[in-house]
Amino acid sequence: MSTPKELRYSEEHEWVKTEGDKVRIGITHFAQSELGDIVFVELPSVGDEITADEPFGSVESVKTVSELYAPVSGKVVEVNEELDDNPEFVNESPYEKAWMVVVELSDSAQLDNLMTAEQYDEMTQED
Repeated sequence: MSTPKELRYSEEHEWVKTEGDKVRIGITHFAQSELGDIVFVELPSVGDEITADEPFGSVESVKTVSELYAPVSGKVVEVNEELDDNPEFVNESPYEKAWMVVVELSDSAQLDNLMTAEQYDEMTQED
């Protein structure tokens, strides 16, 4: 699976898609493949503030529970409620159906701290 070039990536394996002054966040194909079959996703509520590098939710697989780390700071303005009933979307479609939250950025400069697709590929090939 190729890493979408238009997205930015965190060291904790979240992807970020810029949409004006907002960003859409999910976990990468690499992350979901390492976790195995996802059975539950816990996400924040609309209106919650998330802080870069701090946990904002979790994903539970048949193997383990993993924290989701915010790649940027801001206010949650949309949550993908489809994941409540369809956590398997994370495995099937990590970049399309399985986005997790949309966040209104508090500091767009934080996007500069994220990796390009090429940098992310290099990092995951070293793991």
